[in-house]
Amino acid sequence: MDRYAGTERMVPAGELQLWTEEFGDPDDPAVLLLMGAGAQGVQWNDGFVRRLVAGGRRVIRYDHRDAGRSSTVDFATHPYTVADMAADALAVLDGLGVEQAHCVGASLGGVIAQRLAVTHPDRVLTLTALASSPLGTDMAAIVGRAAAGLPPLPDQLPPPTGELLAALASAPPAAATDLEGYLSARMPLWRVLHGPELPYDEDEYRAMEARVYERARDLSAALNHTLAGAAGSGAADELAGVAVPTLVLHGTADPMFPYPHAEALAAAIPGARLVPLPGMGHTLPSALDGRLAEEVLRHTA
Repeated sequence: MDRYAGTERMVPAGELQLWTEEFGDPDDPAVLLLMGAGAQGVQWNDGFVRRLVAGGRRVIRYDHRDAGRSSTVDFATHPYTVADMAADALAVLDGLGVEQAHCVGASLGGVIAQRLAVTHPDRVLTLTALASSPLGTDMAAIVGRAAAGLPPLPDQLPPPTGELLAALASAPPAAATDLEGYLSARMPLWRVLHGPELPYDEDEYRAMEARVYERARDLSAALNHTLAGAAGSGAADELAGVAVPTLVLHGTADPMFPYPHAEALAAAIPGARLVPLPGMGHTLPSALDGRLAEEVLRHTA
């Protein structure tokens, strides 16, 4: 059996069905990868996954509800929250027979992983938050002040960069009539999310987005993740009770969550270790697969 070949499975989460894919030896420690808002599980790079498997980990990636091949939801009639998305993550573990996992979350996935560490510490071996922000961060309020030209309040973390806010405002709806139209609309946003410091490979992002486009049941449904995040994720002071070993990985050039978000998160969790990733923005370019895998393997050893 090829441990680097993924095994795909749909698992139930209440009335929903979630797409999952697992790699590696089932007897190895499990690493659950939680992607960010609007993103699919396959946006965890294959190269990163292979490195974790080579390091002796059973790796699980999955599509959130409203993303990729998982079930979509009518948010207007069935709204959901970060807590519901955390329950989905537990359903993935249950469906695959995993009692405990190392949880590695990117962006909103990092917030979901924090929620799990607060509410279900018995299921979480370690926590890794990548390109994320502390539980309870009110990004809607932060972005609202920035859009109005107002500085953050004294107790607020810094907003996304002006360039990113402009790119998000000018981006058309996720749905497109054809692949090329979709890619043309998405590439300017990825260029800004990538950040200005590391070399930018547009072909890599085009290939990733083509995969996303071809897998999605409904591209526009993933916009519901932002609504779920805006509904609230908890309170930052809950993080003081997190007792699992925690690693905070964050790019120094992140345009979505500027570096103070990482500093605040690491300060909120007792014993958390903060590792800056020089020049990295709010994406996971394959050039950093080795560095990210090294950090995760060390943390989950």
